[in-house]
Amino acid sequence: MRQWLMASVSTAETLHPHSQYESLIRACRPLAPIRTAVVHPCDESSLEAVKAAAIGKLIEPVLVGPEKRIQDLAAKLHFDLTNVHLISTPHSHAAAAQAVALARTGSVEALMKGSLHTDELMAEVIRQEGGLRTARRISHVFIMDVPTYRKPLFITDAAVNLFPTLEDKVDIVQNAIDLTHALGLDMPKVAILSAVETITSKIPSTIDAAALCKMADRGQITGAILDGPLALDNAINTQAAAVKSIRSPVAGDADILLVPTLEAGNMLVKELTFLANADAAGIVLGAQVPIILTSRADSVRARLASCAVVSLYARHKKK
Repeated sequence: MRQWLMASVSTAETLHPHSQYESLIRACRPLAPIRTAVVHPCDESSLEAVKAAAIGKLIEPVLVGPEKRIQDLAAKLHFDLTNVHLISTPHSHAAAAQAVALARTGSVEALMKGSLHTDELMAEVIRQEGGLRTARRISHVFIMDVPTYRKPLFITDAAVNLFPTLEDKVDIVQNAIDLTHALGLDMPKVAILSAVETITSKIPSTIDAAALCKMADRGQITGAILDGPLALDNAINTQAAAVKSIRSPVAGDADILLVPTLEAGNMLVKELTFLANADAAGIVLGAQVPIILTSRADSVRARLASCAVVSLYARHKKK
């Protein structure tokens, strides 16, 4: 989907709000919808998102949850369920277990969180027996559409791994790199963030950054250009990098931001969302199928973009 990325660069130069997501959703129009188990869609925001994604032919939803609640809510939202597969479960926990079972048997190609808590869904995904684990660490990537940044910005991990170890970060960054490849970016630039751009034992994340860069040199991380530690300003702003005399192909031009902890990433995403009018699509990677994690605060546009990303990623994974 290189066309989407190239369109994003050109349209973002005009600072047109959210043109990147519009291009992403357009890129999925020629594709068949991806069969997706929607887990416990029992509030208006989650079922409204399913309705929009189904109408836009981004997903073929399989609704999993209390049948009567879903039907009543669909009637209220004028969402015709005549041709929608609905699997009845008594409560959200059972819905999560059933959706994971569908993914494990190949009946669906993706999962989408409804109105249950993220921890409840992820507990079933990571279950040792009957879950969706792979050899890769499970992690989350936000695909940010920031009106003041000239291209999509991928931030990881701000939703799943609290205090990742160095080994965790290897998988976290590789998951994000693989996602950008699925979206048509062959050699993304990864900025490994810390509070400073120099290496010091007083800030462990700077040591991790240096180790990750050397691991990339040794082929333990592939498919991207890594640099770090970098502070946020010199990761995304060329002038800030120049002032500090940082010579790097990544500085000022990052595609992926690898944050040191979930707390740092979560605050960064919310700052961009609520102070810079950004949208944040999100996807969980590293499991047997991709997972769309939505929030009640997400706009419909961000939810549709999440569905589009999962659609493109799932197809790329098949190849």
